[in-house]
Amino acid sequence: LSGLDPAQPYFQGTPIEVRLDKSDAEFVDVIHTDSAPTIPNLGFGMRPAIGHLDFYPNGGEEMPGCDKNPISQIVDLDGIWEGTRDFIACNHLRSYKYYSDSIIYPDGFLGYACPSYDLFKEGNCFPCPEEGCPTMGHYADRFKNQVKNEFTKLYLNTREAKDFPLWRYKVSVTLSGNSKLEGYVNVALYGTGGNTKQHQITKGSLKPDNTYTAYIDAEVNVGEVTKVKFLWNNNWINPTLPKLGASTITVQVGQTR
Repeated sequence: LSGLDPAQPYFQGTPIEVRLDKSDAEFVDVIHTDSAPTIPNLGFGMRPAIGHLDFYPNGGEEMPGCDKNPISQIVDLDGIWEGTRDFIACNHLRSYKYYSDSIIYPDGFLGYACPSYDLFKEGNCFPCPEEGCPTMGHYADRFKNQVKNEFTKLYLNTREAKDFPLWRYKVSVTLSGNSKLEGYVNVALYGTGGNTKQHQITKGSLKPDNTYTAYIDAEVNVGEVTKVKFLWNNNWINPTLPKLGASTITVQVGQTR
């Protein structure tokens, strides 16, 4: 039984007989996309974990792409009715859009078990444990035999628009060179499944021999990594022509560790 942002008003905090609960089926998975308080935030969705697996994409409150200009959202590609509805309840309706995308992407929407979204963003719950991570949406039931008794909160990020899934990687770059600089470092991943755009690993002080780490959410599953593109820039013309390189770049895949 899949709960697509189950309703908060009149249901949150009520006895389990009148709302969705893990006792309703052999396996209950839930996608929370609009769980901010109804007052004052107008959140329509329930906040507490209530299933065997509870997914909180983007933290479960504000979905990327839902803060678009109201006119651009109302005069939507799908027509004025669809656009108006999306503008009024955009976060709430993301749940079924993620679910429909999950049918097409069986390896997408990996959920990382974590105590909070902030810890997830910092990379504390990366990579997946030995038994793997469940996937949000249609294929969540592949994980039902590994469900524990307590509630499991799972976090992930999505894109702003279709297609929604992102794949998480940990990228560490150790710099080489002979002088400290100010600037930024970008990395793009190339693999058997496709290539990513450039993702910023660090910005600010760049010191040779230091290692900089970032968690990137890539728009493609790159598969087996075949090449990594490294780019740095200090945003201004330096007459000393400083040189900076990467002595090592380490890429860790969330799914396969």
